[in-house]
This record gives sequence, structure tokens and C-alpha cells, in this order.
Amino acid sequence: MRFYTKPWSILGILSLVTHHALLATAVDIDIDSVDSIKEAASSIAYGLMKYYTGNNTGDVPGNLPDPYYWWEAGAMFMSMVEYWYYTGDETYVPQTKQALLHQVGEDNDYMPANQTKSEGNDDQLFWALAAMTSAELKFSDPGDGYASWVAQAQAVFNEQAARWDAANCGGGLRWQIYSFNGGYNYKNTISNGGFFQLASRLARYTGNETYVEYAEKMWEWAVGTVLFNTDTWTINDGTSTTNNCSTADHTQWTYNYGTFIVGCAFMYNHTEDAKWKTRAESLLTSTWSTFFPDTMGPNIMVEVTCEPYGNCDYDQSSFKAYLTRWLALTSQMIPDFYEDIFLRLRASAKGAAGQCSGSGKTAGNTCGREWNSTTWDGTMGVGEQMAALQVVGSLMIDKGNLDTPVTYATGGTSKSDGSAGTGASSGSTDGTYDTSKPITGGDRAGAAILTIVIVVGTLGGAFWMMMGDF
Repeated sequence: MRFYTKPWSILGILSLVTHHALLATAVDIDIDSVDSIKEAASSIAYGLMKYYTGNNTGDVPGNLPDPYYWWEAGAMFMSMVEYWYYTGDETYVPQTKQALLHQVGEDNDYMPANQTKSEGNDDQLFWALAAMTSAELKFSDPGDGYASWVAQAQAVFNEQAARWDAANCGGGLRWQIYSFNGGYNYKNTISNGGFFQLASRLARYTGNETYVEYAEKMWEWAVGTVLFNTDTWTINDGTSTTNNCSTADHTQWTYNYGTFIVGCAFMYNHTEDAKWKTRAESLLTSTWSTFFPDTMGPNIMVEVTCEPYGNCDYDQSSFKAYLTRWLALTSQMIPDFYEDIFLRLRASAKGAAGQCSGSGKTAGNTCGREWNSTTWDGTMGVGEQMAALQVVGSLMIDKGNLDTPVTYATGGTSKSDGSAGTGASSGSTDGTYDTSKPITGGDRAGAAILTIVIVVGTLGGAFWMMMGDF
């Protein structure tokens, strides 16, 4: 993930110029009406897909145009899978499926040739979570010639498990995969939290305890570093191997909290171990006080690091989408937290719908960022649109009587391959690992031996903090 450092593009400036020149009606929503929620979500989804050009002749399926990075396209199509789940609307299923399968790459691991040299662990993880979501929600199966959705997620898991960096800071994942990329020395929270979340969800879906072990391992490493403060349950953005991870970037982002909350929720749902519920509750309490400040509208989500100052970049404008979705999932995994979560998602959804009145090519469907304002704030983009779609769509969990995400044992059709990504498929068709292979060294991924050798350049990566071209 690379933060784009020039958020005020020509498009953004034009949107501000036309803010008062073009008038449109906000998306109307009755948060107690299933039909109204679906209609609002449909309008916002239409606005989101207007940004997508990958299905145009000569363009690349699965990519977004500049200035959006590849990882955000993965996040967007994860949101479109979830839109289908929320509403049953199949309008965008062909484009969504095409995008995911075009970007999965020859090895079914979301390292396509056109991205491999520049992608980071977090980039790969967002696409893996899109595949994991597709398995859990029983999205249209990939079909002949492709690994199953869950096997795609397993391939990413296995490759990242092999990147565990015990030699620096006692473990964890680096942000970048290759040393010649800037940020290689940074161990960022979203890469490590994303891996924790993926392990947790694979544990629940497959029932394989190896994933439980890896989730435990990542959790213990993360909370033992400066990424976490377990006295206040605050989560920092990252740390650097250049000083042995002794100091942290204390910037607070919604998605860093969300990925650990939902990972804990999946672990509790799978293991029924009370410690995971307690951890999720502690993180939720911190999330409420940090990102739902009373001074900016009670119970409304705010990206506090940038939103009040009007300087969220293209990446940061999307972060609320992920916290929203992962809170909604948490309410399904731990129903005891349902009311506490939806108290805030309902208020945020009403605010988000009120922001969907902007101008531009999707006038009337264009959503802004500030959900605590009834007047469109002049912002627009994939991130704002995706965040609004997620928070409005999440109301279908509240009102639509939706099925909980499945496991293989409870009706999932996506078949497991525990050796995916290791170069030797297990051929498993029953949702379990091939246990005929030996387990070595304590760092195992199912029964497959992780033998991936990553050839990298000898250039040391620079540590870039927030600004600059990551």
C-alpha cells in the first residue's frame, strides 16, 4: 500500500468548484426499511462502479485508473462481493468475478506479473481477503482452470507465513516483500493485522488448527511490540527494523483497529475461548472513543487523523470502509456486541447517505467523506464511495435477516487446498489439509512444508513515514 501524497487532484479541485454550482438530492434512506436500504446501496454501488474502467476495451480487468493503487481495486471488489451478499443484486457479479480472477495470477496467489515487483504484503492481503470473503459468502465459484476462492486465500497465507521475519524484531511481517522497494524496513500494522485476520478466518472456515496457531503467534508478537499499547488498547501504524522496532509511528487509522477486532471475533467464534472475546471488547472500547468522537457527532465514524483537517489522501479516504465491514462481521461472529456496533453503524449510515449528493459524472450518486455533515463536503472518489456503500449495505445485517458467513462444514462450496502457494497442491477436496506431509520447525502451514525461496535484490529499503512515494 502506498499513500498517494497529492490528494487535491484536478478532479478534486473541479469538484470543489462545482460544489455550489450543481445541486443534487441526497440518497434518501429509511434505515428501518429493507427496500430503502437496498435502493440506497444500489445507487451508491452504481456511483462506485463508474470509477472502474477495467472492463473497457483495451483496459486491464481488476485495475483502477490513476491515482488509485492496485490494492484498493482489491478492496473495491471485496466490497462488490459484499454488496451482492447484502442485496442479492447480481448486476456487477460478472465484472467482479472477472476482476478477481484476472488479478489472481498464474499461481493463484494474487501476485500477477504486472504487480509482483511492486506489491507489498498488505496489497496481497486485500486481494486475499476478497477471495476469503467470496468463499464465506458463497459467491459464484471461480470455475475450471482456477483454484477455489479459499485455496487462493490459502496460497497467500502460505507465502506470507514463509516471510515471517524472526531475525528482525523477533518476528512479524515487513511491509514490503522485496528489499528494493521503499518501506522494506517498515513493519506496518495492516500487513501484520491482515495476516492475523486471514489466519483467523481460515481457521474458522477450514477447521484446521494450524491457522489457530498462526493467529496466536501473530497476536502474541504484535501485542508484544510497540504496535500495541495494551494499557489503553491503542494501535499504532507501524515500526521500523532500523532501530529494532523500538519506536512506533503513533498515527491512528480505523482499519488497523478493524482488522484486529474482526480477527479476534473470528477466533472467538471458532474456538469459543473467552480471551478472544475480551480482547475484541477492549479494542472496541478504544475504537468507540477514538473514531466515534462525541464532539463530531454522536456515534458517527470519523477518520480522525485526516478527516477533520480535510487532508485525507486517496488511500486514507477508503479506510472507514474496512472498519465498517469488519465491525459488521464482528457483530455476526460475536452477537453479544451486535447492539453496541449497530448503534454506531445506523447513525453513520444515515450520515453517509446524506453525503451522497455530490456533483460530477455521478451526480446524485457521488458520496463525500464527512458523515457528520448534512451538506456534501466536496470530496469524491473510490474511497468515499466504497465507505458509504459499506456502511449503508451493512444495515442489511441489521434488517435483512442475512445468513452468517459459512464454513466448509456449514455449507461452504469452496474447497480447501492446504498446500496452495507452496508449489505442491495437496489436491484436498474435503476442506482439510493433506496430513501426509511432515511438519517442521514449528512454523508450519498445515502439513505442507513451506519452501518458498524469495530472490531479492541487495538494495536496502528506505524507511518512509506517511509522506513520500512508498
